[in-house]
Amino acid sequence: MKNNILGLLKTSRPISWVNTAYPFAAGYLLTTGRIDWVFIVGSVFFLIPYNVLMYGINDVFDYESDLKNPRKGGIEGALLQRSQHRFILWSSILLALPFVAALLFAGSWLAKLWLVYAVFMVVAYSVAKLRFKERPILDSFTSSTHFASPLVYALLLHGWQNAYWPYVLAFFLWGMASHAFGAVQDVKADRQGGIASAATVFGAAWTTRLSVVFYVAGAVAIIFVPYGWIVALLSLAYAANVLPYANILDKDCERAHAGWQRFLYLNYVAGAVITMTIIYAQRY
Repeated sequence: MKNNILGLLKTSRPISWVNTAYPFAAGYLLTTGRIDWVFIVGSVFFLIPYNVLMYGINDVFDYESDLKNPRKGGIEGALLQRSQHRFILWSSILLALPFVAALLFAGSWLAKLWLVYAVFMVVAYSVAKLRFKERPILDSFTSSTHFASPLVYALLLHGWQNAYWPYVLAFFLWGMASHAFGAVQDVKADRQGGIASAATVFGAAWTTRLSVVFYVAGAVAIIFVPYGWIVALLSLAYAANVLPYANILDKDCERAHAGWQRFLYLNYVAGAVITMTIIYAQRY
């Protein structure tokens, strides 16, 4: 049992928990200005159960291809034993279920529908038959939905406003760019494992260039809102991080892993800068 629990923890990618919890918490606080049961339950859900569900299902259904992927087995993805799969799947579902059930009592009907949609997209990305992750472009769209959904859900809870669009669009484009670049390093492993992705179809170089375009588009989307130029600069920093790989060959795709590692830590820098920007904007 201890090994199963440890496997569940590893498969949830603790280094990425903040990427889904923070958008919900920030969005909820900025639109309501209060800490209540919805804030607490939602923040905990998007911090741990949401990630356990997303990555647990992914690691189970990607087991065969992950065996061929040299970067799996660490903070970027667990290599589970086949005997752990049933435990991981059931635990992922049962851990998320009470949180989803509780949150369905909150907010507007549109918020409820979005929460169901968000959970569906988490499952559809990896589960057999659907496997959105193997449908080029849809794979990046779905992955970005995973990270933008907590923010969108928070904004929908008490009524959508058109002023939210630049923030959501910029975040969504960032997510698509990040997923596309993340797939570059796995071109060879995915092809060997029989997995399709935007990177396996378009090639490492063109996928990287597409990632740069999405990052720049995200910067443009938010630059005109108050203090948006700060976030735009951050998006351009992500573009600068992947730009050196714009001509990378498929056979050398693993070189992009260094850029992906920088991306993981750049997230924390970006999060800190965005937090300070929000605090300053609210104060002044």
